[in-house]
Amino acid sequence: MKVSTVSEMRELDRRAIEEFGIETNLLMENAGQAVYFAILKEFGVKGKRFVVFCGPGHNGGDGLVVARKLHSSGGDVKVFILGDPAKFDGAARANFDIASRLSIEMRRIASAEEAEAEIAYCDGIVDAILGTGLSREVTGLYRDVIERINASGKAVFSVDIPSGIHGDTGKAMGVAVRADVTVAFGLPKIGNVLFPGYDLGGTLYVSHISFPPCLYDADTLKIEISAPAEIPPRGKDAHKGDFGEALFVAGAAGYFGAPSFSALSFLKAGGGYARLAAPRSIVPFIGGKDSEIVFHPQAETDAGSVALRNKPALLEIAGRVDMVIVGPGLSLDPETQRLVRELTAEIDKPLLIDGDGITAVCQDLDVLKGRRAATILTPHLGEMSRLTGRTVREIENDKIGILQHTATALNAVIVLKGAHSLIGYPDGRVFINMSGNSGMATAGSGDVLTGTIAAMFGLGLPLEIAVRQGVFVHGLAGDLAAQDKGEDGITAQDILDYLPAAMKMIRHGLSEALQERYAGARVI
Repeated sequence: MKVSTVSEMRELDRRAIEEFGIETNLLMENAGQAVYFAILKEFGVKGKRFVVFCGPGHNGGDGLVVARKLHSSGGDVKVFILGDPAKFDGAARANFDIASRLSIEMRRIASAEEAEAEIAYCDGIVDAILGTGLSREVTGLYRDVIERINASGKAVFSVDIPSGIHGDTGKAMGVAVRADVTVAFGLPKIGNVLFPGYDLGGTLYVSHISFPPCLYDADTLKIEISAPAEIPPRGKDAHKGDFGEALFVAGAAGYFGAPSFSALSFLKAGGGYARLAAPRSIVPFIGGKDSEIVFHPQAETDAGSVALRNKPALLEIAGRVDMVIVGPGLSLDPETQRLVRELTAEIDKPLLIDGDGITAVCQDLDVLKGRRAATILTPHLGEMSRLTGRTVREIENDKIGILQHTATALNAVIVLKGAHSLIGYPDGRVFINMSGNSGMATAGSGDVLTGTIAAMFGLGLPLEIAVRQGVFVHGLAGDLAAQDKGEDGITAQDILDYLPAAMKMIRHGLSEALQERYAGARVI
């Protein structure tokens, strides 16, 4: 499913009206009706009391349609308008005029206290206050009403997006409605699917409100939900070489977990042959635990990291494998950092750079730009800050835009890790991953991700699909771990251990509940 920016949705509205003759009144009617259907499905209508809060814009107009539909189906409805009703125009004005002729109590309020009694005695609240066009912090009457909605304990239904959520970032602008159900129109907006907007929206529905598929599924829309791909079957007469071979350049004195997790996750996710080039002194410790890995002990720096003089041998091994992974637990030793940059420039195989490897290439981004083979970068926000020269706050305020620019500038596939990780491609496409949970915010989780991505490539998926499939499988393994153990205390080892179960589930089919969750939004 595609996801739109606020400006893209305005353009889809314009085209629907001008090119297809779908009048604004019809679009608003369809939007309000979709919210009504969601309320009917999730909560029921007849005999229940509803309070509808409407702002003076088109979001408020949608809310007036909802009020009319609830009233028509036997709901007891009261409408409170925040702002001057004279500001309603177009379809919103038409719906205000219609509602004014019905036996629906409608009044403008100047303070939140005026609605307290009705909030206390209602069954459900419809939030049609601010919509997706919000660009500044919520204050005054709007803030007061939102705070009372959140304190009410009543079922809350948001129209298009929870009021107070920025449509292009998902950030709460000071305060935001916490909804039980949100119905997005046309397509989900970025703010519907990125945190905290996603969390505050509750169950997310989307209605295409009569848009034809050529509008809402157009190639010009570059952002979409990442859907799991079909994994190639394993041949019954296959051998380990058929499932890929990967070289991991990882580890340093004191960093045993990162190289272990990265190489072993490749095998746990279905890869065939994992080679680990790690400092000689730590190989016996890792080998005692993970004997399935093939080791290439490396000469060390004085600090116990991989020395520069290993480069010729590493390039020779790299020429024999399908993918190279550089960075997990490598350390910030200057000599090792130089090795990373030189390997990046000379390896002509797909190269995944993570962790300390990203820190190394940040010192000379031209080594990335000059690569002929594919490059994958897997930064967290701090590493993305170093890659871009932007602050973490700046990135959080424009995650997708900055990701698109950086992936294009560096000619790399970039996985921006976090809640609902983002996968950006050099052509501007961005996929939003819906699997995973907060329990995965733990040391070593990113190392498991590197091997999982490599395994998907080893299993035969095209590289660009393998990257997002690896992100999805990693998140699914974390979700299975959380399902059995709870999110508190999940470790990288748990995620690693659940990779085979995640792969089995993908091959045999996800449950209906997981399919709905990972789809991002339910179509209504």
